[in-house]
Amino acid sequence: MYFINTAKALKLQRTLSLHGFFLRTGAPVSVDQIGQLYMISKHSHEQSDRGEGVEVVQNEPYEDPNHGNGQLTEKRVYLNSKLPSWARAVVPKIFYVTEKAWNYYPYTITGKECGSNCSFLPKFSIHIETKYEDNKGSNDSIFDKEAKDLEREVCFIDIASDEIPERYYKESEDPKYFKSQKTGRGQLKEGWRETHQPIMCSYKLVTVKFEVWGLQTRVEQFVHKVVRDILLIGHRQAFAWVDEWYDMTMDDVREYEKNMHEKTNIKVCNQHSSTVDEIESHAKARVC
Repeated sequence: MYFINTAKALKLQRTLSLHGFFLRTGAPVSVDQIGQLYMISKHSHEQSDRGEGVEVVQNEPYEDPNHGNGQLTEKRVYLNSKLPSWARAVVPKIFYVTEKAWNYYPYTITGKECGSNCSFLPKFSIHIETKYEDNKGSNDSIFDKEAKDLEREVCFIDIASDEIPERYYKESEDPKYFKSQKTGRGQLKEGWRETHQPIMCSYKLVTVKFEVWGLQTRVEQFVHKVVRDILLIGHRQAFAWVDEWYDMTMDDVREYEKNMHEKTNIKVCNQHSSTVDEIESHAKARVC
């Protein structure tokens, strides 16, 4: 149902690590924003609990002179327990990543950077550009302009056959077994990308910047795994939930998104609100 084609590029300077990878995620649907918005909202709510997860700070219309009308979203992602032990040893107890996204569907830009007291992770950022097309991932030149300096090594990841972390597995969300009642699509077998119509591809260019000499490789490998897992799990769910969002209008999904954001913020924010204010006040007094 979905696949990810990941090309990795690594460019090192004396004090700068810049790591890029290219991901292509295909699905047997047409280019449509509703399924993506529904999946992101529901997935964020499910993965948020006990003070960790996604807090939505801002979600409002935005107009860009080049890309036109879109939507600006700002989120805080709290993820201490999901960090590896070597990272937990150097980050504060309350740690979050700030994510800003500009959605001009079928083109989006997402930026993530260290929140909290950033002195322990100077100039760490993740930049993601996404383009959607009605094809099975065959456009090899879609990011030629943006990634002209990056070497490309292609790797295919298929959500119908590749394993996900055991704690996230649900048989009801397994594309090999799920069959949509409304569309008749599903129960994906080997070679599904060659036989399913319609098919849409989400192309992503992910760039990681990190300026701590000696930790680049660990951070890059961790980010690569996290991004891969998030997309793999999220896109399995997007298809498995197709019967829930298939008949929705844009107004319907925006209302659903609003309600889910409110519920998710309650799960995440009660524990962090005062602590985050204190951290931000402290961080402003330091040079990051």
